Amino acid sequence: MSQMARSIQSTLISNTITKKKWEEHIAQCLKYRFHAAMIPPCWVKQTADALRGSEVRVASFIDFPLGTMTSAGKAYEAGQLVQNGVDEIDLMPNVGFLLSGMEREYADDISGVVKAAGQIPVKIMLELPLLTSEQASRAVALSVDAGVAYLKNASSGAVGVATPEQIRFLRRVAPASIRIKASGGIKSAEQVQELLAAGADLAGTSAGARIMAEIQGDVRGQEREPSSY
Repeated sequence: MSQMARSIQSTLISNTITKKKWEEHIAQCLKYRFHAAMIPPCWVKQTADALRGSEVRVASFIDFPLGTMTSAGKAYEAGQLVQNGVDEIDLMPNVGFLLSGMEREYADDISGVVKAAGQIPVKIMLELPLLTSEQASRAVALSVDAGVAYLKNASSGAVGVATPEQIRFLRRVAPASIRIKASGGIKSAEQVQELLAAGADLAGTSAGARIMAEIQGDVRGQEREPSSY
C-alpha cells in the first residue's frame, strides 16, 4: 500500500484552485505520503513551506498545456520555480517544432530549461498519442540528449490515457538511467499497478486520494471532482 503511494504524484491542476482546495490537496498528500504534490507554479512557494520536513516532494510544471511559450520564457520560469523551492519540474516541449522537423529548436527549448533547473530533475511530456512511431523515437532521443531526467508518455488524459504499451516503449528505447512517469487518465489502483509493472517509476494522477481510498476502504478519502489529469 505505502509502496504504491510512494509511486504516485498527486495532481491538482486547475484555474479555479482556491486556498481551501490547495489545503485539502496538501493534507491528502501528507496523509497518504505520496511521492509528490503536483501543483501550478503560483502555489510552489506555499507548498514548499507546507511540506518542509516531510518526505513529500514539490512538483510543478512549465508551459502546460500548449508548450508554446518562448524558450527564454520557459528557462526563466524554471529559475523562478527553483527559487521558490520546487523539487521537480514537468516540462511541455514545443511539439509543433518536432512535427515541423525543427529538431534543433525542439532540443534547445528543452535544454534551456534543464540548464536553468540545475540539479532539479526535469520531466518531459512527450505527448506520444500525437506522434508517429518515428517521431516518438526522435522525441525520446532529443529529450535525453537535452538532459531530461524523466520521460512522460503524455501530459494528461485530455491527450490520451496512459497505457502499458507506451511505458514499455519508453523503457525499451530510453537509457537505463532515464526514469519514466506515466500520466493521463489514471483513475484506479489496477491502472497504477499495470503501469508500474510495465516499467514506470512514477504515476501522475488527480485521483491519488481516491486510489488510496479504494485500497484502504476509506470513503472519506474519495476524490470529489472529476479531472482528466
